[in-house]
Amino acid sequence: MNWPPRGRNVRVFAGTVSTETNTFVPLPTRLEDFTVVRLAEYEATGFQEEPGLEEIRRLTLERGWEFVFGLQAFAQPSGVVTRAAYEGLRDELLERLREELPVDMVFLPLHGAMVAEGCDNCEVDLVTRVREVVGPAVPIGVSFDLHCHFSDAMLELADVLVAYKEYPHTDLAERGADLFRLISKAVAGEVTPTMALFDCRMIGIYPTTTQPMRGFVDAMTAAEARGEVLSLSLAHGFPWGDVPDMGCKMLAVTDGDMAAAERAAREWGLRFHALRREVTLDPLTLDAALDKALAAHQGPVVVADQADNPGGGAPGDSTYALAALLERGTTDAALGMIYDPEVVAQAGAAGVGARIRVRLGGKLGATSGPALEVDAEVRNVNPGLVQNWPQETGPMWVPCGAAATLRIGGVDVVVSDRRGQVFGPDVFTGMGIDVLAKRLIVVKSTQHFYGAFAPIASEIIYMGGPGAIAPRMTDIPLERADLHKYPWVEDPFA
Repeated sequence: MNWPPRGRNVRVFAGTVSTETNTFVPLPTRLEDFTVVRLAEYEATGFQEEPGLEEIRRLTLERGWEFVFGLQAFAQPSGVVTRAAYEGLRDELLERLREELPVDMVFLPLHGAMVAEGCDNCEVDLVTRVREVVGPAVPIGVSFDLHCHFSDAMLELADVLVAYKEYPHTDLAERGADLFRLISKAVAGEVTPTMALFDCRMIGIYPTTTQPMRGFVDAMTAAEARGEVLSLSLAHGFPWGDVPDMGCKMLAVTDGDMAAAERAAREWGLRFHALRREVTLDPLTLDAALDKALAAHQGPVVVADQADNPGGGAPGDSTYALAALLERGTTDAALGMIYDPEVVAQAGAAGVGARIRVRLGGKLGATSGPALEVDAEVRNVNPGLVQNWPQETGPMWVPCGAAATLRIGGVDVVVSDRRGQVFGPDVFTGMGIDVLAKRLIVVKSTQHFYGAFAPIASEIIYMGGPGAIAPRMTDIPLERADLHKYPWVEDPFA
């Protein structure tokens, strides 16, 4: 390729169709579940909920190049995406790409665990079609959530792959910058990215906030800084996506040296595998978690209700934790968010101070538990609750929809009409709840709450209660995934 192109500006195309699919959730992900930003909306308001795309745009304009917006479509994690929704959004993005040819590079910040009807790996399908449009010479860079399904097929299609390093995901913009830097160097002829993938033979959830996981991530970053590799990405995998590509894998990118890439992927993959017993999250049962939390001498204790985390595709209307708190007569506690549009509307109509009888939660399937028939006091209503998901580059504001605070017994419950996990205390403070005055706070989240809650929590407890997301790996009813992996097999490489 002649670089830079003669007679015209450098043109950078970027877009995304993204969600995370829990194949065990009965709720399909439909077209109306996607928040879609098209060209007109983008020119008016910019990106929504996508720091990686925004960073790519910023760096493009900083170099004086032309940024070409494709499409941004994002849906909360849920069940399998309908064929009509996926193919419609995919084809819309491809049509935008055809309209804007020629382009000099393509960036696709995707999730990596999207499954649609008839398609186990939507990202491979999408990048295959992008490659058909732009041809073999145009570099394609793809970034992934670390809960992705890495595959050898993707390595054949893309020039550079990069995955988030942090869980909770605080590095979206940073990884977008990494991807931009590597692709830019590739098109300029400064580097020749070569990629290799190694199967770590593990399935699990690996928060990066504590040791030894924290040290492993820092060591990957240090190896990149020393120039040993261009990039290292540990794909944790998404255990509730029952597809053949699922599992933990290590990706190494080197400069024109496939043997070095294969060696680095294997060495780092085996290094992580050696930590398998220490890094795997082992949550407490519902009763054990609440026993421990209520025995604490100082609050607030934060309990993560991982099994009903909407961020992993769960419905978000499970009643198990709330029922247990009420049965124990717990006071000075808060719980959020329960997804129940009907109850939010009922509370809003009644108004603050009203006492109402509600049938709360338990409406979206057997894994949600029974609906609770309870008397409640409406303590607060908010037509547009938002929360901050802390990022390294600053606040990322996430809309939660209309919400109501219900006082049920001694528990303040935040109910919303938009499915979503808890990222920060705004879910409670924005609803009139003083989190520092509570002895116990239950959040429907797996790990993304950690960054904002850790500074104020006296203790954080991971709870693996009943729900749509079985938090213990061997309890997940996997059928299509390869289970010759830890923890099903103690030593898969023996």
